[in-house]
Amino acid sequence: MSRLISPADAARLVRNGAVLVDIRDADEHRRERIEGALNCPVSALDAVTIEGDIIVFHCKSGGRTQVHADRLAAKAGERNWLLLDGGLDNWKQSGLPVQKDARQPIELQRQVMIAAGLLVVAGVLLARFVAAPLILLSGLVGAGLVFAGVTGFCGMAKLLMLAPWNRRQA
Repeated sequence: MSRLISPADAARLVRNGAVLVDIRDADEHRRERIEGALNCPVSALDAVTIEGDIIVFHCKSGGRTQVHADRLAAKAGERNWLLLDGGLDNWKQSGLPVQKDARQPIELQRQVMIAAGLLVVAGVLLARFVAAPLILLSGLVGAGLVFAGVTGFCGMAKLLMLAPWNRRQA
């Protein structure tokens, strides 16, 4: 049985009392969200209580809900649970409303990608035009990204969280 539900059908269920659960990280949810969605990041799934007989889980594009479907099913237990097909992106493409808060910074993952990309480009340019050993900057960034992927710890993300624009805004 397919657990995917279209945005239109999900909106109808939510209007009739279903619980909409956003499994994206809190920074993503604060910047753009479906009104009334409960934010329950996958990383905190076990610590949150979800009430309701029908639960519709969503993420940005549908990928995370598919990957974590077994955990979401376990969280739902005996209740009826569904996955929003195409996630928030498909919800918006279907013309359904979202709440946006442009005052919130872009998602931390995107900030890390931007910073890492800039550092790699800077390392290459510095190595080319200043001193060849400065290529090590690019190598260090690459090694840091590999380390983050293997361990789940990203030092650059930790540093970026301390930046003034990432201080939590209401």
